[in-house]
Amino acid sequence: MGMRKVRFREALREAMTEEMRRDPTVFLMGEEVAEYDGAYKVSQGMLAEFGPQRVIDTPISELGFAGIAVGAAMNGLRPIVEFMTWNFAILAFDQIINGSAKMLAMSGGAFGNPIVFRGPQGSAGQLAAQHSQMLTNMLASVPGLKVISPSNPYDAKGLLKSAIRDDDPVIFMESELMYSDTGEIPDEEYLIEIGKADVKREGTDVTLVSYNKMMKVALQAAQELEKLGIQAEVIDLRTIRPLDVATIIASVQKTNRLVVIDESWPFTSIASEVAFQVQRYAFDYLDAPVRRVCGADASMQYAPNLVEAYLPSVAKVIDAVRAVTYQ
Repeated sequence: MGMRKVRFREALREAMTEEMRRDPTVFLMGEEVAEYDGAYKVSQGMLAEFGPQRVIDTPISELGFAGIAVGAAMNGLRPIVEFMTWNFAILAFDQIINGSAKMLAMSGGAFGNPIVFRGPQGSAGQLAAQHSQMLTNMLASVPGLKVISPSNPYDAKGLLKSAIRDDDPVIFMESELMYSDTGEIPDEEYLIEIGKADVKREGTDVTLVSYNKMMKVALQAAQELEKLGIQAEVIDLRTIRPLDVATIIASVQKTNRLVVIDESWPFTSIASEVAFQVQRYAFDYLDAPVRRVCGADASMQYAPNLVEAYLPSVAKVIDAVRAVTYQ
């Protein structure tokens, strides 16, 4: 199998393009996805190939075009909705949560809602409070939604293709700071199953669990910990809902310690759910309390020193690992 290097945005573009070629019911809509080639150039060239009927520029009205997508999906189409940022998608939560997530149940199975809602979230530099939020935990708490948040081009392409083919609404959460990241993907077509975590690094002393761009922090921390004689196992959740609890438990049964790195606010975070599942199913294997390294329990600030203080870091992860390994 041949491999080639691509950027994160290119992996997403390939996933959408391949699925639109394969299935004429798939289309893309969102702000600036067509004429401008996408706010982050994810959809570059797609208007030229598929035309304005299938790559559609929308008004700046998230609630409006999310509603159009819900109706389109009820009538046999498979929309991909790009939000310029998930912060803006808060305006569309009525359609996502009260409409799309509940449609199959409320219609007694008469209407499905195969939609992918995708776009970036989280901190992306000095963007301050309203443009730096991680909303993964909010959307993962809603029954009826699947939530995916990949950390690299390979996972992004395989999971986005699976999300487009899925018959349920899927929340696909990216990061502005990852669009230029490079990684290898196969020349051949491939899919990644939704709901499967991935062990990115084997280890024996502590389990580090993360997702999205905080995987960079987790992997860098694992490298630094190795210099201290601590072998960290690093798990990329990839899919937040459904959560692959079995992979996490198997790792904790081996390492007996867990640190979860999550950019979300700590209260009711994804890290909180992971910690609960581990104490429920691996309590007797834990040699130390589970530790979380989350974003600050506050709104993001603009000043660079406060941004640094807010976010999880390699140093914070190392401190947490020292605590659970009693070093």
